[in-house]
Amino acid sequence: MSTEDTIVALATAPGRGGVGIVRVSGPLCLSLAENFLKRKPRPRYAHFGPFYGQDDQVLDEGIAIYFPGPHSFTGEDVLEFQGHGGPVLLDILVENLLAAGVRLAEPGEFSQRAYLNDKLDLVQAEAIADLIEASSRQAAANALKSLQGAFSQEVHQLVDQLIHLRMYVEAAIDFPEEEIDFITDGHVSGQLEGLLQRLEQISQQAQQGCLLREGMNVVLAGRPNAGKSSLMNALAGQERALVTDIAGTTRDVLREQIHLDGMPLHIIDTAGLRETEDLVEQLGVERAWQEIEKADRILLLVDSQQETSLDPQEIWPEFVARLPHPERLTLVRNKIDLSGEEATHDLSTSPPVIRIAAKQQWGVDKLKEHLKSVMGYQATTEGGFSARRRHLDALRRAEALLVQGKNQLEARGAGELLAEDLRLCQEALGEITGEFSADDLLGKIFGEFCIGK
Repeated sequence: MSTEDTIVALATAPGRGGVGIVRVSGPLCLSLAENFLKRKPRPRYAHFGPFYGQDDQVLDEGIAIYFPGPHSFTGEDVLEFQGHGGPVLLDILVENLLAAGVRLAEPGEFSQRAYLNDKLDLVQAEAIADLIEASSRQAAANALKSLQGAFSQEVHQLVDQLIHLRMYVEAAIDFPEEEIDFITDGHVSGQLEGLLQRLEQISQQAQQGCLLREGMNVVLAGRPNAGKSSLMNALAGQERALVTDIAGTTRDVLREQIHLDGMPLHIIDTAGLRETEDLVEQLGVERAWQEIEKADRILLLVDSQQETSLDPQEIWPEFVARLPHPERLTLVRNKIDLSGEEATHDLSTSPPVIRIAAKQQWGVDKLKEHLKSVMGYQATTEGGFSARRRHLDALRRAEALLVQGKNQLEARGAGELLAEDLRLCQEALGEITGEFSADDLLGKIFGEFCIGK
């Protein structure tokens, strides 16, 4: 996409509303304002009056505001038309702007231009989308903190410390006559330890922010009539899945989202996993396996009346053999109201075992606490910022490089290898804010935005 073009998009949600906003950004804004308003606009002043089209017909009436660059959201000249929120009126206004030489904006292009013009870093740009898509109050609060620069500031402070450490190490390597013995004086080791501790703290905050944004995918798996649909209804707090005593009632994947202390929990109820001649049920079973392969946690439900073993390998060896991540499995013994078992749990075993009666809600609260625990989620209203999986990946790589460099220094006295690890660590952290970002990564990030942002 060209950043020299003037772009236009609807900035308000599609559909009818009291007010509709059309946003324009680029070098044609001033001339467009003069043509569509029939006046020269004052910067950052709300002009009320008619909007004129290409043939000088009045298209609508409302407020227009002109923001000359660089003092605008995108850093370019920006023009906003705030008119009536009827879809037909807004479409007519956009069509007239297109006829005047403007093109439709790509998804996220306004935010991308703000990033390219140094109005936002990449974390702040992503926070705009996170703020719009927030599914809970805490997620919205975290996204706002990232938009205001909380996450970026933490990363910049780490990078500044890395730069100072790199200067010290590389000076010792390049000027040996200065006799800077950073191997034995403990200065570098101490700074590395401090960096690792701070990086761990930021990673924990980012993990919480990522959970609040993306949530946890939990798949309910088991043989037919194990009570998966009953558990889904119990977790959701309402009747979302049809429950009968007939095996195979659920023939496709059902989805429901709830919140556990602010964390989105995406519950996926699957078709009973079994061999079947029914083509529709076969498709449901295949989709179930697709969900299992990408789940954060798999709850294997068994009927406690029919199964006494606590070993999934004994209960269902074919299922366990096909699991891509057996460590993500939790065994849930259901229907304990009929088998007479207590609603207890044993989380020290592998896999963890939880006993419930889904229809009676026995043990369901303990199961919810277990799900929060395995994801490391801690409900809090203090601190925090929004984060994404790519941020977590960059933080993990940065931590691994610091650990590797520290080991190189302490085990081998290899200052050159430490210097290289510090450089790569700085690049990994720079990916978070966009200082080191490939074009294809930027395209993917901004492509997830809505059109008018």
